[in-house]
Amino acid sequence: QRRVRGSFEEAPSNDKRTLYVGGLEENVDESILQTAFLPFGEIIETQIPLDPGTQKHRGFGFVIFESADDAWHAKDNMDAAEFFGKVLKINFAKPQSLSKNKAIWEDDEYLKKDVPEAAEEVPEPMIEDLSERQEDKDNVEE
Repeated sequence: QRRVRGSFEEAPSNDKRTLYVGGLEENVDESILQTAFLPFGEIIETQIPLDPGTQKHRGFGFVIFESADDAWHAKDNMDAAEFFGKVLKINFAKPQSLSKNKAIWEDDEYLKKDVPEAAEEVPEPMIEDLSERQEDKDNVEE
C-alpha cells in the first residue's frame, strides 16, 4: 500500500487508471509529467495533446497507471499541488464516448449533464419552419 500523505485508508477499488492532469505550465512535457507521477506507481503512458495550430500543448495531459490504486493515490496526493509554479487539477479521466466529429456543445444534453447551472439558462430550442418564414417575407413584399 503506497501513501505519501494523508491517512492509510484503502483506495476505492475501481478500474479508473487514467488521470486527467490540468493546469500544466507550458514548458512541461510528457517526460516531466511522467517523472512527477512516477513515485506513485508504474505508469503505462503519459499524453499531452498538442494544439494542431500552434503545436503547443493546451495546459492539460493524461497519466495512465498500471494500477487503479496507484492512480487513486496519485490523484489524492497531486490534486491542488503546485507544479512548475501552477496549481494542478487532477481528476479521473472520463471515457471518450462522444463523437469526434461533433462539438460537445452542439447538443443541449451536454449542458444539462455537464453544466447543470447553465442548463437552467438555456431556453428550449426554437424550431422554426423556414418555409413559413419565407411565406411571411413574401407576404410583406407584396
